[in-house]
Amino acid sequence: MENTAPQLFKITFDGIEIEVPPGTTIMQAARQLGPHYAPPAMCYYEPLKGTGGKCRACLVKVTAGSAKDPRPMPKLVPSCITTVQDGMVVENTTNESVLETRRGIVEFLLINHPLDCPVCDQAGECHLQDFAFEHGRVTTRYEEERRTFEKQDIGPYVQLHMTRCILCYRCVFTADQITNKRVHGVMNRGDHAEISTYIEKAIDNDFSGNVIDVCPVGALTDKTYRFKSRVWFSKPVEAHCDCEKCSGNVTLWYRGDEVIRVTARKNEWGEVKEFICNTCRFERKKTSDWTIEGPTKISRHSVIMANKYRADVKKPAFGLKVAEAQYKQIDDSRPYITDGTTIRELSKENNAKANQRSLAENN
Repeated sequence: MENTAPQLFKITFDGIEIEVPPGTTIMQAARQLGPHYAPPAMCYYEPLKGTGGKCRACLVKVTAGSAKDPRPMPKLVPSCITTVQDGMVVENTTNESVLETRRGIVEFLLINHPLDCPVCDQAGECHLQDFAFEHGRVTTRYEEERRTFEKQDIGPYVQLHMTRCILCYRCVFTADQITNKRVHGVMNRGDHAEISTYIEKAIDNDFSGNVIDVCPVGALTDKTYRFKSRVWFSKPVEAHCDCEKCSGNVTLWYRGDEVIRVTARKNEWGEVKEFICNTCRFERKKTSDWTIEGPTKISRHSVIMANKYRADVKKPAFGLKVAEAQYKQIDDSRPYITDGTTIRELSKENNAKANQRSLAENN
């Protein structure tokens, strides 16, 4: 009987052999191994065709092109658009040149990106935060003036912060592929390039809110959710409803008993599983509008997971034992002083003693 099983390519990724079908990209192959092995991606978005190859965050080293031609590729290649060959050998985190390049990519992405994390609604679920934490430098070498833009309302529900944008093009591909007519795009060239609408024409269609979900940073924000809560203070749950426009499968974000945000469900790579309509996203903000399925599964390493769902979970016994062993009883017999004048005098006296100790050590 003839063997009709599909041919599989065998590749080696960071010393691990895996088999994948022809046409698979290096990124897709790496994701089969898990989040620990997969290269970072700022522009690639698997549900959207044509994405990838712009941010260069996923560059890897191909040390052997294939079994037939084992020569290494001369330069680092973007894993999101490079297809695998049988016998290919790829180095990701095991190659120092790849890690050094990623540090440089982070530096480039942050050149014009403002330090808005303390006030940005995307904080806690921002891919650029994760990328900078894993591969970024402690300090910046950039001394030039950063480019800035005014905030712009590009529709009834979406606000654009172009200063935060990294030009990943995800929102452009989203509008192209899931809406009838795209009215925004990348205007100008070089360091003047920006996401904008033609003569500030509003983005107003039934699926315009999805550009918020695909944005990896806080450049496109939900005007109904702005500054309402930090993401780690909210509780996400899976829910669904009967909707004529979309699947109705969403994630509800609660603060107490109030639904403060509705988003599409995402996979472990932060990519939308099914795009949802504006009616579900912006207009259904009551629990009675939805059928609750249960808590959203979130990585335990995420800040969103902190203090969620399980009030009965006890602290680890090991931690309690360590705390008990290192606990010291404080025996402070000094009087409790509340008088401001006395406190200032004691502070001056303590500062004088500290200065004397410093001088003694220096001499």
